[in-house]
Amino acid sequence: MKRNLSLWLGLLAFALTPALAQTPAAVPTGKIHGHVTNPTGAAQAGGTVSFVATTRLASGPGLTAQTAEKGTFTVDANGDYTGELPAGTYKLIYRSPGMGPDKEADHVEVVKVAVGVDTAQDVDMSRKEYIDTLPPEQKKQLEDLRKHNSEAMKANEIIKNLNNDLKTSVQDFKDADAARATATQALGGSPSKADIDAKEAEIKQAKYTEVETLMLKDTGAKPDASVLWAQLGQAEVGLKKYDEAEAAYKKTIELEAASKKPSPGTQGAANAGLGEIYARQGKVPEANAAYDAAAKINPPLAGFYLKNEAVIFFQMNNGDAQIAAADEAIKLDPTQPLLYYLKGNGLVQKTTQDPQTKMLVAPPGCMEAYQKYLELAPTGPYAAEVKGILAGFNQKIESSFKADKPKKK
Repeated sequence: MKRNLSLWLGLLAFALTPALAQTPAAVPTGKIHGHVTNPTGAAQAGGTVSFVATTRLASGPGLTAQTAEKGTFTVDANGDYTGELPAGTYKLIYRSPGMGPDKEADHVEVVKVAVGVDTAQDVDMSRKEYIDTLPPEQKKQLEDLRKHNSEAMKANEIIKNLNNDLKTSVQDFKDADAARATATQALGGSPSKADIDAKEAEIKQAKYTEVETLMLKDTGAKPDASVLWAQLGQAEVGLKKYDEAEAAYKKTIELEAASKKPSPGTQGAANAGLGEIYARQGKVPEANAAYDAAAKINPPLAGFYLKNEAVIFFQMNNGDAQIAAADEAIKLDPTQPLLYYLKGNGLVQKTTQDPQTKMLVAPPGCMEAYQKYLELAPTGPYAAEVKGILAGFNQKIESSFKADKPKKK
């Protein structure tokens, strides 16, 4: 009895001992990828691509082939799918988003996957054979949709070209702003001021002309885009075509006024552009009104617009307008040294001479403006000039400046 019990326990222990795990042989695989196109010819986003293999062929009465899906892969937003399958021959089935497993949107009967090979297999539902299977009503809808898509693609292509041209124009304007430095570098050595001036003018002419050419073409292609007219106006100001530039800026403002989403930046630039034109033509009231409009429409850049107004009047040797513009800009930003220089420069032109002492007499506010410039920019580009002017008026250069305190005599 004892012996039989020991034998039975031994058999039980043997039965409970797990067999050594065996690693199954790796199944040779190949890669598969492709693109799904919908009936309109566009990429079909979403859905799945499944690969079905026949596992047993029918070989007698009442028997049917057995199949099994060996892999199902998701189609991404671009219409692409990718995956990996055991080597073999498959039927590809595409199911659109939400379609049940018993249905299919399209299929490819024979797809062969080889070991170590990345096979490409697309699903093209825009092919004639597929379209011919659609009901007449769907064919009509598809034809209308294709027409709409074609027009949309043309519009998108135009927008793409316009955006490329705008990028070019922005760079051209930057190059024009840097034209003097570019000219100096290009000439090398120690070129004369006249040579630098000529080279700078040549560079600016080329850059502004390119922008004008691009924008004339683009405003013809899309005449309702206000930003194109604004760029055209800026280029024509650079070319001193003031009448054409004025028309372009007025067109910009007209389009912006009719827009459902007007752009303060574009409106401000157009009004400031008109201001520059009028300032260069000596139309002071019109220039002031245009710059004021720019400042009101786009407050964040108001100080920038008014500073530019003062600079342009300075370039045009219009001292009175220069002083007034500088004063308005100082109210918005009293920390800008250039504004005090421009104000002082305008005022110093009104210097008189005392008939008795024969001493120069600066107009009120002139010396204070120059002193403020030195306080804010003691080593600025006009510091040496300002110090010379103050010395000429026998003025002590102040290390600090308080506008609300009278100057000691």
